[in-house]
Amino acid sequence: MHVVVFARAPLAGAAKTRLIPALGAAAAARLHRRLVLRALATAHAAALGPVSLWCAPDCSARFFRALARRGVDCRAQCGADLGARMLHALQAALPAPTLLIGSDCPALTVAHLHQAADCLAAGAEMVFLPAEDGGYVLAGTRTQVPEEAFTAMPWGSAAVMETTRARLRASALRWAEPACLWDVDRPADLLRLAALEAER
Repeated sequence: MHVVVFARAPLAGAAKTRLIPALGAAAAARLHRRLVLRALATAHAAALGPVSLWCAPDCSARFFRALARRGVDCRAQCGADLGARMLHALQAALPAPTLLIGSDCPALTVAHLHQAADCLAAGAEMVFLPAEDGGYVLAGTRTQVPEEAFTAMPWGSAAVMETTRARLRASALRWAEPACLWDVDRPADLLRLAALEAER
């Protein structure tokens, strides 16, 4: 089992842009950096297998170079849009089963990763953890991924997961959705993040 973490470089003005009105560009970038580190820590703590960090736009940012020096397997995302980049990363790990997570979901736990891995082991060809906003925070596969599951998707909209379901049904793929989580995209999510961090 491979665990792939997707992350953009935490650069002020280019990371967490929808949070900039509430936090400012520098603080939004610092928050993104913290979320990336949390996602990596969760992926490693799950101990499911190798963990790699797929970086956008490439691996040249100082943050990514520092992680590489600490032993993180950093790889450049490749593709014209998010779907193409995800497809490339998932296919690169085959034939090993793979879970791909973003870095925007602090509610994601080791238990969620194990649930997703168990779904694949139990016979699901793909697994998703939907997000409350209509997208998803995890995609996993143990088979060749159909391109239509990720291409020409309405990324960033509330229709992503429902569109994905329709395409999976059309491809006759068996998939599972063991949990629904929330991610940090908008200023209102900052209150949930603060409450979550206060509990830990």
